[in-house]
Amino acid sequence: MKRHRVVIVGGGFGGLAAAKALRPADVEVTLVDRQAHHLFQPLLYQVATGVLSQGSIAPPLRDVLRHQRNVEVVLAEVDGVDLERRSVDCRLLDRAWSLPYDSLIVAAGSAQSYFGRDEFGLHAPGMKTVDDALEVRGRIFGAFELAELEEDPVRRAALLTFVVVGAGPTGVEMAGQIAELSRHSLRSNFRRIDTAAARIVLVDGMPRILPSFDERLARRAAAKLERMGVEIRTASLVTGMDEESVELRSAAGEVERLPALTKVWSAGVQASLLGRDLAAQAGVEPTRAGRVPVLADCTLPGHPEVFVIGDLMELGGLPGLAEVAIQSGRHAATAIRRRLDGDAEPRPFRYRDLGSLAAVSRYYAIGERRGVRIWGAAGWLVWLVVHLMFLTGFKNRVSALFQWMISFFGRSRPERTITAQQVFARTAREPA
Repeated sequence: MKRHRVVIVGGGFGGLAAAKALRPADVEVTLVDRQAHHLFQPLLYQVATGVLSQGSIAPPLRDVLRHQRNVEVVLAEVDGVDLERRSVDCRLLDRAWSLPYDSLIVAAGSAQSYFGRDEFGLHAPGMKTVDDALEVRGRIFGAFELAELEEDPVRRAALLTFVVVGAGPTGVEMAGQIAELSRHSLRSNFRRIDTAAARIVLVDGMPRILPSFDERLARRAAAKLERMGVEIRTASLVTGMDEESVELRSAAGEVERLPALTKVWSAGVQASLLGRDLAAQAGVEPTRAGRVPVLADCTLPGHPEVFVIGDLMELGGLPGLAEVAIQSGRHAATAIRRRLDGDAEPRPFRYRDLGSLAAVSRYYAIGERRGVRIWGAAGWLVWLVVHLMFLTGFKNRVSALFQWMISFFGRSRPERTITAQQVFARTAREPA
């Protein structure tokens, strides 16, 4: 008898959780991902600032799933899904093929959003991929190297100005790490510049930083950042950007051009374009961010064999968090297993909120769960334990812990290698 075929699109938190949960099932699982590694996205900023190596947070999917005999990993770009034929269209270089499925789990995730100003991406890389993190690392450390050689004080000041756009957890963590880097880790590395004079500007259009956190915690985080030397510009919109500067407009309508060669974008996300294709075929309207409205059991309306999970699904306003993806991935896998056992009754997905954490600097983090708030060193210890638990594989946990010990206790940055390819990667990819 032919086994049930399950295709999973995406090897992120949701897709990997679904694949692992299908281990006991009598099914054939094909996991399709365009990168072939599982990325722990919340720690990309530490790769960008020299704390962690990319290997510590991006283990190969084939290695993670090597003992699960009912899973096949396929490196490919998914061009589309044909709901009528029940097939997934794949492409790799000049080869194209289709994967048939009996059940489909779409966990394609999200990408960086520039709110309609995609040209900003050339000058301000996001923080969504390993390529992004390595390029940001090249730009940050490259800026200090160029500043060391610069004779013009105005140009040197622009080189030593770092603008982080978006004051959510990623933006706050990135700004804090650049401040730590310039004030401590690099202090004795240069002879002609004072790295502590670097200017770090955190910009957001909202009235305060960390809008998803309790306001009192956000105020504590803002105060800590300011003590570290970070300038916080809330209620400020980025209206222009080029290689040399950023244009900001305040709530009062005042426009300021800020000379800065290094910019990092963490202001917004948009769902994978695959979601809009699925929504169009199912006859539903995607959200403004491209997320697909799903039924209570995470299935696509009219297509109970298709599960849309994680950042791609719109269900009761659930946030695009790793834990939402993991839990919805497990839910989809459990639903498939129940169906194969003869239980076709749909069961609603119930999300268990495990709280939120953000590391402002070493030894200082904030967190909250169900009204319980924590901050400072206690919050940092919780952050450390939680992130170690979420990392995939024992080897990665040991590697990350060792690198954290070097960075947090010795102030050094073990991962500072940069290349010209990293620094100019995005420019090289763009057409002239």
